[in-house]
Amino acid sequence: MKEQIGIHVEEKFRGLVDGGWIKKIVQQIVNAEGVAPPYEVSLVFTDSETVQQLNRDYRGVDEPTDVLAFYMLPQKEVDDSFALPPDGVTRLGEVIISYPQAAEQAREQGHSPERELALLIIHGILHLTGYDHEEPEEESKMRERERELLEKCLPG
Repeated sequence: MKEQIGIHVEEKFRGLVDGGWIKKIVQQIVNAEGVAPPYEVSLVFTDSETVQQLNRDYRGVDEPTDVLAFYMLPQKEVDDSFALPPDGVTRLGEVIISYPQAAEQAREQGHSPERELALLIIHGILHLTGYDHEEPEEESKMRERERELLEKCLPG
């Protein structure tokens, strides 16, 4: 197994999200972040209510948001005695994106939904690989990396 990129698009958003394009974006980001195959990552494109419910249930924040990342890799300040599976597969985790929120943000920013989706995918995968934005210095580093990867994925 080289890589496994799972993409689930809720039925009402099918035709609006191109799975082949998403897969290429994910591959570019993961490769740029130095994650060697074999790896697994999942992306889910769903509605705002589902994302808000997950945000409330898992983060304690009862508000809508555009993207959530649930990582599988040990993060800093985490007990590193957690046993990883012996099969050698790096399981990055899951990125959940609110398609309606992405479309609204694209309108607000004056760019395409594809550009917004790429940015949200980048943001989510950066979280899976250990980036954070809780502190100003971390946020600055993460935003800069997002810009670099967006330029790489969507040149021009």
